[in-house]
Amino acid sequence: MVSLFGSKTAGWVGVDIGSSSVKLVSLSQQGQGYQIDSYAIVSLPPTAVVDGSVENQSEVSDAIERGLKICGNKLKHAVVAVPSSAVITKRLEISNAFTGLDLEEQVKIEADQFIPYALDEVALDFEVVGPVDKHPNLNEILLVACRRDDVDSREEAVNAAQLKCDIVDVDTFAIERLLPLLDDFAPEALVGLVDIGAATLTLNVFRDGKIIYNREQAFGGNELTNAIHQQYGLEIGEVEQKLRTGELDDEIREMLVMPFRQSVIQQVSRALQFFYSSGVQSQLTELYLAGGTAGIEGLPELMQEEIGVPTKVANPFARVGVGPRLNQDRLTKDAPMLAKACGLALRSFDR
Repeated sequence: MVSLFGSKTAGWVGVDIGSSSVKLVSLSQQGQGYQIDSYAIVSLPPTAVVDGSVENQSEVSDAIERGLKICGNKLKHAVVAVPSSAVITKRLEISNAFTGLDLEEQVKIEADQFIPYALDEVALDFEVVGPVDKHPNLNEILLVACRRDDVDSREEAVNAAQLKCDIVDVDTFAIERLLPLLDDFAPEALVGLVDIGAATLTLNVFRDGKIIYNREQAFGGNELTNAIHQQYGLEIGEVEQKLRTGELDDEIREMLVMPFRQSVIQQVSRALQFFYSSGVQSQLTELYLAGGTAGIEGLPELMQEEIGVPTKVANPFARVGVGPRLNQDRLTKDAPMLAKACGLALRSFDR
């Protein structure tokens, strides 16, 4: 089986391959806590990653290599993720009499009943969660399956950038992993995290720190970026850079950036309506915003006012030490874009 869970060690780099950029985060363990040592955000051509699939491996590899040079660390090992939309997860209950290779074969037999692809086209892995509460002779098994092409394309892009891709994770697991690092995170609460990327908006909902709901819809920061590009003639890369650093002209901010906030709120409200209609009885107690669009001035406050849920920008480094080579102010601005990469970097540590 392909290792989607893998073994763990310290100091691997989290590589988040998005539709408009590659994000790298390198962490180290400091006692009981963590420190961010380096990070990089490198833009991608629009044809490199399409609908979550790596379409041009060499362009992605080049971006990762540039990111490694920015990081300046002698990083050798990497953790990357496939999008949750490309993954099938299933919780199985299997007799604890099955162990080792016998358990692996039994998992394959069970998987073949609900995976709509031939097993030789699928990357498959599983983890034993523990005994089933009411049936101690059964083990709960978390099964993760993904088209092998989705795994191989990411692994090959990372390996071609002079890194060794040791683990292919799932992006929802990466977000789940970083929750305890977020400011004011309450483990027992019903918490939402909206990742507003360049092309997609993803709502993840967690209860007791575990994912219970995930929905992705086609909307993202590209709409704003393209509008600025078309109306003001700025290059796409320049627009993305200025949006990150807050250096856009006041006219562009007033005419396009500020009004775009309402579009974001409408899309988040739509995602929340689907969540509430899924049968969950209680309302979210807090909502975090991640992704490049999350940093738009005043968005959390406006969001909170309109949806009635306390809202803040996700900063995965709120409880993390900052390495001496990093610019604290710049890191704070970039932090919402680095949430997934941080969660992937955390994968290299025993929790």
